[in-house]
Order: sequence, then C-alpha cells, then structure tokens
Amino acid sequence: MADDQGRGRRRPLNEEEPSNSRGSDDGPRVKVFRGSSSDGLRADPRLESSRERGSLEEASRRGSGQQERKPRGDQYDYLNTRPAELVSKKGTDGVPVMLQTNFFRLKTKPEWRIVHYHVEFEPSIENPRVRMGVLSNHANLLGSGYLFDGLQLFTTRKFEQAITVLSGKSKMDIEYKISIKFVGFISCAEPRFLQVLNLILRRSMKGLKLELVGRNLFDPRAKIEIREFKMELWPGYETSIRQHEKDILLGTEITHKVMRTETVYDIMRRCSQNPARHQDEVRVNVLDLIVLTDYNNKTYRINDVDFGQTPKSTFSCKGRDISFVEYYLTKYNIRIRDHNQPLLISKNRDKALKTNASELVVLIPELCRVTGLNDDMRSNFQLMRAMSSYTRMNPKQRIDRLRTFNHRLQNTPESVKVLRDWNMDLDKNATEVQGRIIGQQNIVFQHGKVPAGENADWQRHFRDQRMLTTPSDGLDRWAVIAPQRNSHELRTLLDCLYRAASGMGLRIRSPQEFIIYDDRTATYVRAMDDCARSDPKLILCLVPNDNAERYSSIKKRGYVDRAVPTQVVTIKTTKNRSLMSIATKIGIQLNCKLGYTPWMIELPLSGLMTIGFDIAKSTRDRKRAYGALIASMDLQQNSTYFSTVTECSAFDVLANTLWPMIAKALRQYQREHKKLPSRIVFYRDGVSSGSLKQLFEFEVKDIIEKLKAEYARVDLSPPQLAYIVVTRSMNSRFFLNGQNPPPGTIVDDVITLPERYDFYLVSQQVRQGTVSPTSYNVLYSSMGISPDKMQKLTYKMCHLYYNWSGTTRVPAVCQYAKKLATLVGTNLHSIPQSALEKKFYYL
Repeated sequence: MADDQGRGRRRPLNEEEPSNSRGSDDGPRVKVFRGSSSDGLRADPRLESSRERGSLEEASRRGSGQQERKPRGDQYDYLNTRPAELVSKKGTDGVPVMLQTNFFRLKTKPEWRIVHYHVEFEPSIENPRVRMGVLSNHANLLGSGYLFDGLQLFTTRKFEQAITVLSGKSKMDIEYKISIKFVGFISCAEPRFLQVLNLILRRSMKGLKLELVGRNLFDPRAKIEIREFKMELWPGYETSIRQHEKDILLGTEITHKVMRTETVYDIMRRCSQNPARHQDEVRVNVLDLIVLTDYNNKTYRINDVDFGQTPKSTFSCKGRDISFVEYYLTKYNIRIRDHNQPLLISKNRDKALKTNASELVVLIPELCRVTGLNDDMRSNFQLMRAMSSYTRMNPKQRIDRLRTFNHRLQNTPESVKVLRDWNMDLDKNATEVQGRIIGQQNIVFQHGKVPAGENADWQRHFRDQRMLTTPSDGLDRWAVIAPQRNSHELRTLLDCLYRAASGMGLRIRSPQEFIIYDDRTATYVRAMDDCARSDPKLILCLVPNDNAERYSSIKKRGYVDRAVPTQVVTIKTTKNRSLMSIATKIGIQLNCKLGYTPWMIELPLSGLMTIGFDIAKSTRDRKRAYGALIASMDLQQNSTYFSTVTECSAFDVLANTLWPMIAKALRQYQREHKKLPSRIVFYRDGVSSGSLKQLFEFEVKDIIEKLKAEYARVDLSPPQLAYIVVTRSMNSRFFLNGQNPPPGTIVDDVITLPERYDFYLVSQQVRQGTVSPTSYNVLYSSMGISPDKMQKLTYKMCHLYYNWSGTTRVPAVCQYAKKLATLVGTNLHSIPQSALEKKFYYL
C-alpha cells in the first residue's frame, strides 16, 4: 500500500488562475468522457447515451471550463434579504459579555477598492495560459498584486484611460496588441468581490506549504497515524473571507480529513471471489465511496464500476490511441500493477447540473484512496474514541491552533508579500464581539415550574416532578417481546421502569409478555403480528444487539403496517449501572409515544404555530429522499405536535410537496382549536447557503401566496409569518474567557452579514470539545416583533425536544423533523400510517 501511494505525485497548492474550479492547470487533468468512446475503449452500455465522441484531452479541457468560463464567484451566495424597515437587528436583552471568535480582521487602506478590467488580444489567443504569459510581461504596470483568468483582470490599480493599449510578445516571438478596458469597481455586495478576496487568500496561503484537497487546505506532513485502524488524520483549515458588518473578516476553522490507508483495489480484493456474486458485492462495498487520487489531490464520488474495461483499454488522446497503463506511466510516472482490474466511474454532478451534460471521470481502483468513515466505523467505539482525542479539541486547544495559523501567515514571507501587494494586512489578534446571555427559561411540569439551570439540563428535576400530561388510565394495554434466555434482563428492566415512571406520574401496568425462542428478525416480526391481535397501545422489544436489519423490520412493521408505536431496548442497556437513569428516559419516551407531553415552556405569544422541516436521503436509493414536517399544535396550555412525511427528490433543494404538508398541519390545528393560527414561525433546515436565492424566490413566495389564499377561503387576513433558515454546519466559534460560552449566548453584530437579518445562538451545552453555534437567517418576517423577541422565541423552542432533558442545538421542531426524516429514509423507506401523526413515535 505504501508503494502504491508513493508512486503518485501530490500536487502543490496553486490558485493562480481564477478560472480553474479546483486548482491550477499545472496539476494533471482528469479523464473526462462525455461521448461514446473511441474504438479501443469499450464503453459501459449504461453510460452510452451520455457520451459524445471526443478525445481525452479535449474532454478534460471542457471539464475544467477553459473554453466557456463560468465565474467562480457563483459558489459565494449574496442575497439581500434584510427588510428595508428593519432599523437594527441587534437585541438588547440579556447579560452583555465579550466573546473571542475564530475571525481575523483584514485591514485595508481607507480608499481600498478592487478594479475590474476586460482584456482582449489581437490577434486572438485561444490558450488562456499563453494570454497569462503575454500579460505577465507588464506586471510592473499592473501592480504585483493582480489576478487574471485569461479574460478578466482584477487589481487595485486604476488606469487613467478607459482603454489602455499595450503590446506584448509570446515565447514564440509573436507580437500581440493588448487592450485593457475598464469595466468598473467591484462592490463588496457582489459575488465577484468574495471571489477575488478568496483567491487572494488562497494565493497568500501557498507559502504555508499546504495541499488543496477538495475545497479545503490540509497539511499531510503533520498527519496523525492511527495504525491499528489503518487510518490517517490530516489536519487542515477551512477558510472563508468576506465583508461582514463593518470589516472584511477571515474566518478560520480547524478541520481534519479522514484518510484510510487502503485503496478501492484493496476493498475489491476482499470481496467474494465467487463469479456469481463478485460484481454485486463489489458494487455494494464501493458505490458512493468518496476517494482521493494522490496524483492530483482531487476527490471523487464513485457512481459505478465498469467491469467491461481494464487499464489495458485504450482511448483517443491527442490524435492517437493510448491505454490507461501507458497514459499514467507517461503522464505521472505511475506504474499500474494489476492490468486486469475494472475501472471506476465518477459523475461530476455539480458540473453536470450546470452544463446539462454528464461529466464522467474514469478512475483506476489501485490509485484511489478511500476517505471518510462508513457506518461500521462510526459504530466502532474504540475507533471513534481514538479519533476524538485528536478531533474534539477543547476551546483552549482550538484557540492555540488558531494563533499558530495566524502566526504562520504573519511570518511566512510569501504570504505577507501577497497581502501587501493587495494593500491588505491581517490582524494579529482574533476579532472580539459583544454578545449577550439570555436568562434561564422556566420548565413547566404538572405541578410547578423549575429553572432550566445554568447548563440547561433539568434531568435531576424528574426525581420530584411529574410529567405535564400522562394518560389517565396509564399505560394499561401494552406488550413486550423478549427472548426466553433474557427473561432475567426483562424482569430487571420492567422493575426499574415501573419505579421510574411512577415517580414521574405515569402508571404502567404489567404488559402482555410474548416470549420467543430465538432472536431472528422473522421471529420478532411474527411475534409483533401476534401482539397486534390484542390491539396494544405500544410494543416494547428487547433485542440482543443493535442489528440494523432487525431494528428496521420492527419499526416498519409497527409504523407502516400496524400503526403501533414501538420501543426497542438492547440487552446491553439492561446491564448498565445507570439503569434507573436510563429507565427514566425510556419512561419519558413511552409517554411521548402515547401522545402525551413531559414538559413545556412559558410562551407569551398566543395563536402561534411553529413548523420545522428537514430532508433526509434514502439509504436504499440515492435518488429518493423524504421530507418531514413537524408543527406545534399548542404551546400555551399543552405542548402537542403534528407530523407528516412525504417523498421528494434527493437532488432538488426546493420541496415541491411542502405546501400540502403545511396545509395538513393547518387543518389539524383548525380541528383542535376551531380556528387557524394567527402567527406561524417556519424553521427551515437542510439548506446550503448556495440555495438561499432559490429558496427566497420560489419557496418563500409560494408559501406566502398559498397562505393568503388559504386564509381568504375562510375570510381571514393572512397570518403573521416568519421564515427562518437554520444552519447547523457553521465554522464560526465563540469563546468566553478561553472556555465555551453558556447556553443562551446570542451574537448579532460584527461577524453577522450586513445584507441579512441574521444572528447566532449557542443553545446547547457540550461536555467535550468546542460548542458550535447555530446560525439563523430570517429570510422573511411579517411578525412585527423585535429582534430580542425573535431571538428569545428561538431559544425557547430549543427546550422542547423530549428525547433529551436539556436544550438542543436547533429548535425542537427542526430536531423532530430531522429525526423523523432520518427514520423514514434509513429504516422505513415508506410513509408511516397517518394514525400516528399526533404521537412522537419517531423518538
């Protein structure tokens, strides 16, 4: 394996050319096929329709965008959604605190600006690299800090004339006339502004000798080897630079790339050698893997395995047929050892979506290193613990790493020169911002209320508090299924459950017991069918381990076929020393699955419906996904919810079935309250920043129009609506005196974006590592409430997730939606029975 990787050359970071989407042309070009293969290369029949005739080199040039350039700024999303009537998005409620961040200010001169020019050559030059070479002869005139992609020129220098004409000569001694036409100054509100800033940053980071893998920078020289699991961790940085409220800020987050020391070829060799099963088994183990090719440091997703081709297959390259073996030897000095291995197919979906074509990349298995973790690895406690010792950095460790990064940039001559060429200077100290800590919220139980506590954890209060609502008859008709050999563990579990539930006000009567004599999946399913004849309110299954197939079958039988809530408990759980604490949590879950509420919060707003929506892809079919919507029915007298699920496209960010789901929730609310809600807060999860424009222009406007029509149907004015995008995967970090800030910490200035009505909220407490704030972007609001109330309402909603007696990172309706969508996409693969819509069956 070491020899395999030693044969490839890694590509150094090179971001000189803005036009290249993933690096410089100096790196090797990928093998891209659009059309039918040449005579020597047999095409996979499934790919035949998406290919056009063309040589390898021509296709790769098309793939890199050298003929038709698209601005890289497309990946930076700028959308002005800040309401014009919003004077200030800053709140005032709470205790002010000074927080350190992982941002550094880029200081510029007061008159600093980026000038945009368009460059033409006469006679015309087809090759962009030749254009760059000819223009580089005038670097002194352009200023040492400039960016040129072959057509567009960006610099800080403004020429006096609108059109500046220069002359240049190529290495072939051909004279050219260069016309540099002034286009304008780039506003900080334009995507191109972000594009240029990030290119400047990448150029300055070249001096750190980091390597570009995907979109982030990593340091393989500082790799951490975890040899017992055949893995490596590459430390690196995720960086972004953009205009924030008042300054241009560089955001830096510490990240790690998980690299396995095995190749796809190694995985293939482990698969069954039985010819009848080999190809199917290879596809099961290989498809959808993310791999890294060391010779160009690019990552790909494997979409197919072509057993009809081998490295001996040929393709047309520069007018002649060449085999993959010869190509890699000539191009990269890499010898392919096994000439009979099949080839891998990767479809570049991002490019395919932009060009309406299929960009297909052919890869060699023994040159593809596997990245990331599979499900088996994630369930390996020893492996995850070994990794977390390096990846879960506490605040002090993270701050030290950020200072080291800043120090390296400040003291690397190449990096300093690039920033100075652009009249920029990086602040040596991390940016500080004034935040606020919202006061503790009260948790309402049946006979009183208690403060959530400084750590927002009220688990201990269940010792002397009763749950808010419980069934009047208790849990009187239910069943348990358990293997005969685990009868003792079943007795232990039930005894603890009776005691824990009794203290919380839930009376649990003795269940109907179904004893089975083996732990096969089919046996549990048959026992559930037997249980269903007595119409139980709930079925508890005691299982020997976390077998995914058994779990999915139990859940599918209960939720899709029978409409009976189920609870699955493992034998290992019953042997835990903290069984009473676990029994308390199980008791809360049972109460929720019956449709009742453990606790609620104090909410002053009447007529409010909060909605959470999220999407999860199907693990069985990547083309399918399931969208789950959770809506609160009552948050003042009781805390009840309605859920619904629908199938949607895995590739469409817009949920076309969203309105029918909202309409179902509205009608359920109307049935319960005899009126429609007067206020709706919609928390939209599962959206990337690049999809905000689509969301704002289509989904938000569609919801507004449909709500107006729905309320007009019953002669009512439209409800007050707030549409808020929730983003969990943020690279922002806050520190309070070198520690994690407490739950309830709000940041709504300095590092927020001027074009948005947004804020950050730290709502949860973490026991390990650094806490991650959640970003909330109010795309639309007619609520008429102050930023203080919007922030406090959002924090209150984080107290209502009944699978955990503490606050969650996102509002409970979002967490419920994610839980339900994941359950359906991973285990059920079908829509659950509508009779369960008012129960928390998905907990």
